[in-house]
Amino acid sequence: MKKIERIAILGSGSMGHGIAQVFLGYPGYRVTISSRHQNTLDLAPGKIEANLKALGLPACDLSRLRLTTSKDEAVSDADFVIESITENLELKQQLFTEVEKAAPSHCIFASNTSVIPITAIGKNLKDKTRMIGNHWWNPPYLIPLVEVVQTVHTSPEVIKANMDLLTAVGKLPVHVKKDVPGFVANRLQHALWREAIYMVEVGICDAAAVDQCIQNSFGLRISALAPLQNADMVGMEMTQDIHRNILSDLCTAKEPSPILQKMIDENKKGWSTNSGFYEWTDESKAALRKRFMDRIAVNLAAAAKK
Repeated sequence: MKKIERIAILGSGSMGHGIAQVFLGYPGYRVTISSRHQNTLDLAPGKIEANLKALGLPACDLSRLRLTTSKDEAVSDADFVIESITENLELKQQLFTEVEKAAPSHCIFASNTSVIPITAIGKNLKDKTRMIGNHWWNPPYLIPLVEVVQTVHTSPEVIKANMDLLTAVGKLPVHVKKDVPGFVANRLQHALWREAIYMVEVGICDAAAVDQCIQNSFGLRISALAPLQNADMVGMEMTQDIHRNILSDLCTAKEPSPILQKMIDENKKGWSTNSGFYEWTDESKAALRKRFMDRIAVNLAAAAKK
């Protein structure tokens, strides 16, 4: 396959400019960000510079960054296109139909969707072998993982080129071999969320107790001792015995917890309304953001020393 040098990113939100920042941090890549909204495009270079400054990293070469409101212009010479627009299947399908008409025949098409099956997104493409999932995690310039999701149509050459590209820019690509909703990490995360919300719903404990239990037990060790490593450590007999006693009592709901709709109806929508499972102020939100970023930085620094 042609060497990947030109990256087009469709969408200029926090994920879009964050992904651009990753590629701009390595020589040899030219990056174009496209958005319908000129005002968000104009903010992207400043956000990238602010991120690097906050991390104590040197400025990147922004001369390799192009901004445009024209999607066709963005992809016209691209080797690799990644979309990071709103989580709407029809919009993503339409986007890639238009991209296929404007992009070179060798260009790889990637979606940064969190949960939508990649096969569905590429449904209307004439050449489905070029479609692949690239699920980056927020903030994309800090979280190492990118889930590379193949469909039954994705060519082996596209998978390899995509994995090699992500490795070259310091990411940890994980090959997801079956295109299932939520891929790997979000399926695991939301299985935990379902049980956490259920325990609040049925009155086992309150939200603070749930979070404290997670943060002060397995949450402390999970980055160093992952679940299947832990299963090996304690042994299959103990794991099986525990599951015999607990699995039948876990939440198996197929629909979102009713307390979520109740909170939405009461305008307790989370940070946007300053009320959800917790009450929030601008100060408490800022403190949590800082604690989150600091913790990620500490974990990454510790991992780098191993």
